[in-house]
Amino acid sequence: MATATQSEGSPVINRGRPRDASRDEALRTAAVEVMAEVGYRALTMDAVAARAKAGKATIYRRWESKLDLIIDTCSRLVNRNVPVPDTGSPAKDLRGILRDFSGFLQGPAGKAAQALVGELPHEPELATAFRATFLAHQRSVVLSILQRGVDSGEFDRSAPLELVAEQAAAAICYRLMLTGESLSDEWVDELVDRGLLPMLR
Repeated sequence: MATATQSEGSPVINRGRPRDASRDEALRTAAVEVMAEVGYRALTMDAVAARAKAGKATIYRRWESKLDLIIDTCSRLVNRNVPVPDTGSPAKDLRGILRDFSGFLQGPAGKAAQALVGELPHEPELATAFRATFLAHQRSVVLSILQRGVDSGEFDRSAPLELVAEQAAAAICYRLMLTGESLSDEWVDELVDRGLLPMLR
């Protein structure tokens, strides 16, 4: 089956019909489903194509590799399902985004996300891409909310913002991947009220 090729230093030129955004979503959904079942290392473009009832060339016209497909898919999913709140109260916004992110991780993409994170120690290229895109974006969103709190005077200027962001992520990952306990809204509220806000005020 023919796929797009590119000589070194030459751009790939896309020909034919314009990309169908709905087809992109179908392929991303298929990628999440397959990865949730078999993990990142066992995932193949053939399996994704079969799940999406598409040709493999259709995937390669959109993503050059499995790595590109998975990183793009995870980033798109979380950005679509976890909007950045701006209610005027940074404390409320922090609670809101952690609730939404916890809900996202427990949804259909949760198993795929866990499978992906579990592969990071064994896949250096995946780890680098994941940290530079998905992780960096989510971290910057939380830090931007915390900085708004400092700028408005709601949080102390000496508050350890990066440590707070790390503590939030660590608590969620610990509960999701190790204890298996629910990331309920009530638990998130307790994390924010008793764990994070005291560090910020």
